[in-house]
Amino acid sequence: MRILLVGEFSRLHNSLKEGLTALGHEAHIVGTGDDFKKYPVDFPISSTLVASNSLLRFCNRITRKLFRLDLEAYERTYRFRKLLPILKGYDVVQLINSNAIETYPKLALRLYEKLFAQNSKKFLLICGDETPIVDVLLKNNLKYSVLTPYFNDPAANKYYNYTLNYTNNQQRKLFDFVQTNCDGLLVSDLDYKIPMEQTGFDFTFIPNPINTDKLEFIPMEIPSKIVIFHGVNKYSAVKKGSSVFLEALSKIELKYGNKVEIRIVNSLPYDEYQKHIRSAHIILDQIYAFDQGYNALEAMALGKVVFTGAETEFQEYYQLTDSVAINALPDVESIVQQLSFLIENPEELTLIGKRARQFIEKEHHFVKIAEIYTESWNTTNP
Repeated sequence: MRILLVGEFSRLHNSLKEGLTALGHEAHIVGTGDDFKKYPVDFPISSTLVASNSLLRFCNRITRKLFRLDLEAYERTYRFRKLLPILKGYDVVQLINSNAIETYPKLALRLYEKLFAQNSKKFLLICGDETPIVDVLLKNNLKYSVLTPYFNDPAANKYYNYTLNYTNNQQRKLFDFVQTNCDGLLVSDLDYKIPMEQTGFDFTFIPNPINTDKLEFIPMEIPSKIVIFHGVNKYSAVKKGSSVFLEALSKIELKYGNKVEIRIVNSLPYDEYQKHIRSAHIILDQIYAFDQGYNALEAMALGKVVFTGAETEFQEYYQLTDSVAINALPDVESIVQQLSFLIENPEELTLIGKRARQFIEKEHHFVKIAEIYTESWNTTNP
């Protein structure tokens, strides 16, 4: 099959492409590379003219402030439109988001009309902010979610403009168009499966693919100094609970001194971020989650001990009896207690890291997951 993967926000589509290629399929990715993360894509549509020109960047700040017009969004639209003549003849087109092109909803809708018309089956993968997900989270009827800080602290509202945009009329029209014209909806983890079960939409749950061939597992030796790493994302730090982690880390540093080395970085490109992951023992990933996001899964594949979503729902779904990750609760003292236990019992790091790798190989292996995708695409009638 020929597969076109539209958009990339986490390396999910890259790993899926690698799995599809291993199965003998032809797959291409079109997208921006997601800003500072710089994920590889086959057909880039990121802004290069505006982003690289200081005068145009200044003009863009003015137009966004005065007229709410983003020149980079228009440039992405232009670049995608220029690619349309070659983005055809694919057996499957999969969008990683209803606005995978990262432009204005009206412009994205017109581009999708042309893209969909010249290809066969179409699918929408829900693996992040999306209209039905945000609709459910706004009901505030889950244990917690990425919107919990929004409900708890009015001062945090400014950090949710991107998320809440998925409920405006134009974005809603775009989602409705995509959902109506796609042959199926897919979700990537329990943090989307659980709210989607409240929407009435039919969907298929397929776990994230992780390329274990590229993520070498080296059994963790008991260290003399434990390295704890937290990568702050400037766009999602509030939603992921970075403030809870940072407060906990300050207490751990005071409590354990030279027994630990704490590393905190901000908004690194993917390759640099991975270097920090590989040299750490404990990764603090995110708080408000039931399941693991993509960064957490890749760290687990490396045999790291990851503080992330590992709720009861996750344990039950995968029928786990031993922990493969640490369930990070939105409570500073809980994080401090869990970190303290691992620092004082470093042999647990080795055991959890080994189980984490085994879990990834069993449930998230990129070739196995690619097979599930192809089966789902093939069995869906257009």
